[in-house]
Amino acid sequence: MASMYNFDKVIERRGTASVKWDQVETMFGQADILPMWVADMDFEAPPAAIEAMKERAAHGIFGYTYRSPSYLEAVASWQERKHQWSFDQSWIVGCPGVVTALSILVELLTEPGDNVMIQVPVYHPFYRIISSHGRNIVANQLVLTESGRYELDLAEMERQIIEDKVKILILCHPHNPVGRVWTKEELTEIGNLCVKHGVFVLSDEIHGDIVYKGHKHIPFASLSDAIAKQTVACIAPSKTFNIAGLHSSLAIIADPELRERFNFRLQTFAISMENCFAQVAVEACYRQGEQWLEELLAYLQQNIDDMEQFVANQLPGVKMYRPEGTYLAWFDCREISADPEVLKDLMFNKARVAFNEGSMFGAEGAGFLRVNFGTPRSLLLEGLERFEKALKQK
Repeated sequence: MASMYNFDKVIERRGTASVKWDQVETMFGQADILPMWVADMDFEAPPAAIEAMKERAAHGIFGYTYRSPSYLEAVASWQERKHQWSFDQSWIVGCPGVVTALSILVELLTEPGDNVMIQVPVYHPFYRIISSHGRNIVANQLVLTESGRYELDLAEMERQIIEDKVKILILCHPHNPVGRVWTKEELTEIGNLCVKHGVFVLSDEIHGDIVYKGHKHIPFASLSDAIAKQTVACIAPSKTFNIAGLHSSLAIIADPELRERFNFRLQTFAISMENCFAQVAVEACYRQGEQWLEELLAYLQQNIDDMEQFVANQLPGVKMYRPEGTYLAWFDCREISADPEVLKDLMFNKARVAFNEGSMFGAEGAGFLRVNFGTPRSLLLEGLERFEKALKQK
């Protein structure tokens, strides 16, 4: 069946105050760099969302906006339909972003000096969230197997939880940057450990809808009532539908006392209201965006296949670990160099392409690069060819 949407269309994003495109010279030192870094796709949002915002703009009045019952129902029904997770709509609390929610929750659930676990290498703001609140990072290292797949070290995880008296686990699910989609068995083992030892889980599920064939996203709080009571799921339509700039995210909180405290904290900082355009766009995405998402996933799957073939045939010294979810690929470049500065010079000065240098995700990421392939295939190929040319001239 022919695609309804043109993901091959290259849209000029320069001049739109785009962090990804308009700040490359400031961030990477060269104006002609092709950006393939921040988790922001280069595709138009679903037409239903665009039309909903146009209709809202035509009204002409943009006053204070709350999250309507219809909005909350759209959020809950999407989770039930896509991930077979049913919960009371009263559990939903809106907030500007997932990182905002995680930061507030770390403050609410721990005291200065407490220990918070992350599974490294991992999404870099987690480090800042923990340290800026005066909490300590407990790094539970993922294990890279010979097959090129990252696995959990659950025995080490339990040892660290006990010895370091861990209060919170921030779970990256699916995992950014390594692209793992944790299985139900893996998640259940994590959940049972956390219930056993009283560890609260903040589950960052922002990439939960971007999962490829052969894999399934299991909401962590859906595993059992006991696990749900010790979990906050942080979700958002931003990655799914490429609407990050609307700053609309959601925390799903089963515990009523924590939910009340979280709401109070949002009100304290006056960040509890919804953006009027986000209100209509998010609802339109969740109600009418499913076909768009299915076609997006098929397109991204082909990007993965093409990228995997390109790396294998044309990038000597580079290994690509095939992502199970997210639109972010993890390139192992340690045969070229494990020195972050060497890889930065190779990317920014020689190849004129901006991938993410891996050590920003923790010391375990040194020698790796994170590549955003959520872009038209022509731009993906151009970025890979630039990198290939730089490697040949190295």
